[in-house]
Amino acid sequence: MALTNAGRDLIAKAIIGDVYTIFNNANSHLGVGDSIAVFAATQTDLQGANKLRKAMEAAYPSRAVNVLSFRSLFATTEANFAWNEWGVFNAASGGEMLNRKVETLGTKTSAQSWQLTVELTVEAA
Repeated sequence: MALTNAGRDLIAKAIIGDVYTIFNNANSHLGVGDSIAVFAATQTDLQGANKLRKAMEAAYPSRAVNVLSFRSLFATTEANFAWNEWGVFNAASGGEMLNRKVETLGTKTSAQSWQLTVELTVEAA
């Protein structure tokens, strides 16, 4: 999955010790939305008319060697729409969107709580 330009720039800042908002438990959020718009690296937020960012569950994000894991729980009253896109963010609003994936995950209803787990693998070429 490709990074957004903002995600790319954030990683570059981290490498040289520049100022950026870290992806820790307090800052990280998973967002879901209902858009099927094609991914573009210039996007800075989810594209859906309906979208919601949700904070991390306890102990997330986590890292196991080169795999980063993010997990959020969406309660019965939250994000009740078609989940067609998701992204990883470092703020509840604004901030940087590390990546965005267009993927049909189903339609969540108020009768359900859904847990979204995203695993990002950092690999050398």
